[in-house]
Amino acid sequence: MTDSIGFIGLGVLGSAMAGNLVNSGFTVIGYDTVAEKRAALEEGGGQSGTSPKDVADRSDVVILCLPTADVLHAVADKLKDGGGEGQIILEVSTFAIADKEKARDTLAEAGKILLDCPVSGNRILALKKQLTAFGSGDEAAYEAVEHIIDGFAHRKFYVGEFGCGMKMKFCGNILNLVHNSAAAEVMVLGMKAGLDPALIHQVISGSGSSSSMFETRGALMVNEEYQTEGMNFSIPMKDSKLITAHAAEHLVPLPVYQAALQPYYAAVAQGHHDEDASSVLAALERAANFTRPKSKKEK
Repeated sequence: MTDSIGFIGLGVLGSAMAGNLVNSGFTVIGYDTVAEKRAALEEGGGQSGTSPKDVADRSDVVILCLPTADVLHAVADKLKDGGGEGQIILEVSTFAIADKEKARDTLAEAGKILLDCPVSGNRILALKKQLTAFGSGDEAAYEAVEHIIDGFAHRKFYVGEFGCGMKMKFCGNILNLVHNSAAAEVMVLGMKAGLDPALIHQVISGSGSSSSMFETRGALMVNEEYQTEGMNFSIPMKDSKLITAHAAEHLVPLPVYQAALQPYYAAVAQGHHDEDASSVLAALERAANFTRPKSKKEK
């Protein structure tokens, strides 16, 4: 690969994506405000940038994986002065469409092309290179970077004009959260009725009743591995506000999604905020007044 890829935002998801790009043969120049994250990228074979502008100057294409809309706008302002005209920038985070449009317009002033290209999946899936990317915006620009998207995702789609990527991501996020809460309900019902959690997971996985969330997070639920670095509650709780506002704008009721959110609120209230979202099971176990037998926990 001859492409130099700038990667700004080396958090839980971004660091996994950047690592896969390195492993795919790309030159990756990364930047994060946390020095330890830049050092970790270097240890994995990447290079460290000193600022967003420095990354843009040294890269053919830039990828943004950022925590908040305010950070997105601050980075967009800095990228205006770096790199060349026509540089393509992929924004893979989950933000309101209006915020992505504002960033697009800021970068367009400098002759740059921003693509709205959010990804579906958590760190567990990202490490396995099992993300799905929803590309939207300038179609020619998307086609020019498809091979780069292949470096961090195993499925990719061009879904239309700018903003359609986020519209598709909202739909996917609804299903992710609903499937996770449903998986937790199934697990606690089965366990309280006397079934072994590992057996529940084994039997349902791969069946018509299963889902990617059941298979991925269900495995964590079986062993109560809630400290696994997948995705804590900060992301789905942030996204829930965006999804609710998006649905309200289009006058679409989301009764199942809103019901599935309630165990998330309970989990956060019970102190699980910084754990993987699979710990929603712990909240439902408490609600059901169920405590796993110690022999099951020790397996």
